Amino acid sequence: MSQGFYIFSSMGINIFQRPLWAAIFAFTAAFLWGWAYPFIKLGFAEFEITADMTGSKMLFAGIRFCVSGIIILSIARLTHRSFALKDGANVNLVGSCLFLLAFTLLNTTLHYAAFYIGLSHSQGSRAAILNSLSVFLLVLLACLFFKSDKLTFRKILGCVMGFGGILSLNLGGEGSGSFTLLGDGMIILNALCGAFAGLLTRGVNMRVDVFVGTGYSLGIGGALLVIPGLLLGGTLPNVTLLGLFYLLMLIGISTIGFTLYNKLLTCNPVGKIAIWNSLIPVVGAVTSCLCLHEAFLWKYAIAAALTTAGIYVINKGKK
Repeated sequence: MSQGFYIFSSMGINIFQRPLWAAIFAFTAAFLWGWAYPFIKLGFAEFEITADMTGSKMLFAGIRFCVSGIIILSIARLTHRSFALKDGANVNLVGSCLFLLAFTLLNTTLHYAAFYIGLSHSQGSRAAILNSLSVFLLVLLACLFFKSDKLTFRKILGCVMGFGGILSLNLGGEGSGSFTLLGDGMIILNALCGAFAGLLTRGVNMRVDVFVGTGYSLGIGGALLVIPGLLLGGTLPNVTLLGLFYLLMLIGISTIGFTLYNKLLTCNPVGKIAIWNSLIPVVGAVTSCLCLHEAFLWKYAIAAALTTAGIYVINKGKK
């Protein structure tokens, strides 16, 4: 991983600014993140982690993100990024540390605890689309908390389309799935955590290098998932080579996805990169149906189309 990052670095930042390469890298990050949905469920099945094994789910998630955070921090060290708090943050050391801890809890620990529990009680394709709720929540919350983010007609239209896609998930008969607290409810909680963590990102950038902050968030947040997972009696009941392969793939998805995505955000307008995230629910739904043999219901296509269109409408107006 570090060798690949050095190759990109040696070619210069300009490669990440070139439209073709920026599109390829952004597509790669979104495509990989979409694959996380089936790999998590396949990993649960291979490790024999059942729906009622909350501790084991937290342990599985914690190992993934803790290792990913260590890898990202190692890359940050190798590329000579600053690990120190920025000048303004040093004035209130305790406050800055508490802020970063809050970001860690929202961005990783609570976020993915809810996600892993919800995903084990829901179809992967359904969860992939429902999770896109965080995008629209972040847009609306940003308008409330940041003067620079104005609530425009384009944003309202995009959010209406996105929420319409999410509501369409509950159309159809009983066999197509219905709302459950442990399934959809936890995925919605996960989306809320993701949205509020997004609000805190600007504050993180004021206190520490965002790339380093992401590494801390994943590493420490992952460890905070491992500890309660073990205390709850969590284990990996059936460790196999295939199960380890799924876990390594998930670690790779987090590491490569965050590395590419964060690098792109430093070199390009956020809107032009964020638009590619509209592919995540689509890729997640399709790959879940292909890998998990879930039925591809007509409402998934409608929901994917509406959420993707909503994200596109919101981002199209950004400069």
